Amino acid sequence: MKFRIMPIALTVVISGSLLFGGWFVYKQVKVQNPLQNIVTEYEGVNTAQLNITRDEVVVKLDIEPGTRLPGLVQQLKTEGKSIVGKRTLKLDVKEHTTTNINKFWDKAMFPVAEAMENKRYTQIVDKLKEMEQGSTVKVLTEMDDQNVYISLTDGKGSKFIILPRVPGVLGVWNNA
Repeated sequence: MKFRIMPIALTVVISGSLLFGGWFVYKQVKVQNPLQNIVTEYEGVNTAQLNITRDEVVVKLDIEPGTRLPGLVQQLKTEGKSIVGKRTLKLDVKEHTTTNINKFWDKAMFPVAEAMENKRYTQIVDKLKEMEQGSTVKVLTEMDDQNVYISLTDGKGSKFIILPRVPGVLGVWNNA
């Protein structure tokens, strides 16, 4: 029996392209696009890029100052529940920071870290409001069941800090 190489190779190429092409179309149409629409329709979101893996959903955001991140997270978890499922949701917010905001955060980082370590979250609000009195930086603090969200704005500049309420074993916050 003699095998003909050309029909076998052609069959493998066509089968592979249908299999992987179908998977790509499914991932785009049924997974990525609906979640992308949920994120981009949220008020204050300029652009969003999603990276969905088996274990996590990473959302890279470019948002306007004053955008409520806990509301976006809640919307993703409720409307995108079938897609997010048990995956970990991670937000990566693009910074539009200024030197004034950076100086403010440098001064606030130690008291915030201390309050996070002691799980006294009201101290974060109190300390940041106290520091806000003598500064042009406006502060908004919010919290949900997993994170503490700190929004610092100064004119057109902004910085969004997401602090997990269950800290890692070692190190500093990777998103501070």
